[in-house]
Amino acid sequence: MRKLRDAAMTVFEKRGYHAARVDDIVKVAKTSHGTFYLYFANKEDLFRTLTADVAEEMTGLLESLAPITADDDGYRELRQWLGRFTDVYQHYGPVIRAWTESETDGSEFGRIGANVLDAFTRTLAARTGESTGADGLHPQVAALAVVAMIERLNYYLLSRQLGIDRDEMLDTTASIIHVGLFGGTRQPSMAGSGGTSRRRSSGRD
Repeated sequence: MRKLRDAAMTVFEKRGYHAARVDDIVKVAKTSHGTFYLYFANKEDLFRTLTADVAEEMTGLLESLAPITADDDGYRELRQWLGRFTDVYQHYGPVIRAWTESETDGSEFGRIGANVLDAFTRTLAARTGESTGADGLHPQVAALAVVAMIERLNYYLLSRQLGIDRDEMLDTTASIIHVGLFGGTRQPSMAGSGGTSRRRSSGRD
């Protein structure tokens, strides 16, 4: 089952969800149609399983977001959380993009994607509303702007359209959000997942 799910994401990445065929998936998985139908009724059934996986991952990600403070600890918490979002997006990018494509057609998958987006927005709006640095900002609008930004940036990172470095993307995105919404001060660049900071040669102490 895992081989079929991984193969499906490979095919969805190359062909898109709508153009993908069961035949493509079993070829990439190096298995038979009989094995496919042992686990899944059709392509839609397989995609439904993948969307459930993403929804579960995203729910866990939302629950892990602690209150963001204006100090260095708040910046580190935000950057680490954005890093976890990137990890999920990198793994499930084809599924998330298929959600996005379906959001306007009223389909089951579009509704699932919209529900996850709504939960993300509400959580971020709550965190923004807790911050004195966001006084005067509409929390929901601010949260939607953040969701749109991090989704699109991760799309470019995954598609390699702009050659964006992962750490540089996370540094900059975390700084923009932390300063703009949580009253933080601009931080030096962060290296790797361990969170060890390194200063850019900015000429500042």
